[in-house]
Amino acid sequence: MSTDNQLYTISIYTENNVGLLNRISAIFQRRKINIKSINTSISEIDGVSRWSIVVSMSEEQIRKVIGQIEKQVEVIKAYYHTDDETIYQESCLFKIKSDLLFEDPQIQNIIKESHARIVTVNRVFFVLEKSGRRREVDLLYRELKPFGIMQFVRSGRISVTKDELKVSPILVAFQA
Repeated sequence: MSTDNQLYTISIYTENNVGLLNRISAIFQRRKINIKSINTSISEIDGVSRWSIVVSMSEEQIRKVIGQIEKQVEVIKAYYHTDDETIYQESCLFKIKSDLLFEDPQIQNIIKESHARIVTVNRVFFVLEKSGRRREVDLLYRELKPFGIMQFVRSGRISVTKDELKVSPILVAFQA
């Protein structure tokens, strides 16, 4: 097996229980693996949460990690996928001084070219939202930084697989 590290998105279907985040993050911590992003939300099945965790590691390591994750009582099923096997996005918000929006046409061009969306505007600040790939968010950040960013936040990756996960029968059985 290859020991070359690559980016993987781990999808985990779980019950929503207190303490699970600590136990799952400990699996990575024990192996000294840095989590690049983590997101959790409801899934397509009532009462089941879906986690998306992005990590860089070898395929041999990820198989072992998935095995450890699936040993957690609350975990229903865990999968790992490469970027080519998923459709993924991140979202971010920028808070910037409002006077720049009205006084600097370059800001308006950056917003238009990046396909960012103005969420709110008041006298003091405006907020931009951008969804896309990490490189798109990073580019917009670099373009806006010289103008002064008052606040910035980005989400973890969210993704769906290109192929069927075949988790639905497992989840339906869980729900019963």
